Amino acid sequence: MSMATVSVTTAVGTSHPLAASELAHACGADTEWVVQLVEVGIVQIAATEPPEQWRFSGADLRCALEARRLERDFGVGLDAAALILDLQHEVRRLKATLHAHGLR
Repeated sequence: MSMATVSVTTAVGTSHPLAASELAHACGADTEWVVQLVEVGIVQIAATEPPEQWRFSGADLRCALEARRLERDFGVGLDAAALILDLQHEVRRLKATLHAHGLR
């Protein structure tokens, strides 16, 4: 007996943002975890709407997946994950600045 795997791919972008439940599902988490991501600043929402109305971009998905990986691989909490992600972003920004000025 052979097994078949079916994958469904959804493009995420400004015309197809993810709902909080979809973001949670993509990360193997629940919506409460997404609420915690917002609370610690890993992902941003523009309005003070309830979580059912939140929408997230592809960049938010990347940040959420990275936070989930940090939790899983290193056992860090979301506060620490937020700090690590901020530091990683700052290092990339500084490297880009150095490269743009020919200092790298």
